[in-house]
Amino acid sequence: MEERGLRSTVELGPLLAERGVLLSDAQVYRLVQHTPERLSLKTLSALCDIFECTPNDLVIPFIEGAQQPLRVVADEPRRRRPAPPAEPPLAELPDSFAPVKADLGPTRRRR
Repeated sequence: MEERGLRSTVELGPLLAERGVLLSDAQVYRLVQHTPERLSLKTLSALCDIFECTPNDLVIPFIEGAQQPLRVVADEPRRRRPAPPAEPPLAELPDSFAPVKADLGPTRRRR
């Protein structure tokens, strides 16, 4: 932010508002000081416009809980999915089975 002449997070709020992103001072502070879990494309686009950068300059992709970096699997042979477990057969209904009609109370005729 300092490279762009912004000394505090309060100065970023009006610049975002000019670009249609309305955030409170507290939200702007959290956006700058903490790593957000989610970020809308509109907000990301506004930040890129303000700082004259690309999303790659602002976002570092990672998988939460990943121990190793992602590997390229395009060249690996495909593995077959295991067959789903067999479902038990449905219970047989007797030939005389008929659903019971619900009693909805007295019916009224429209006039």
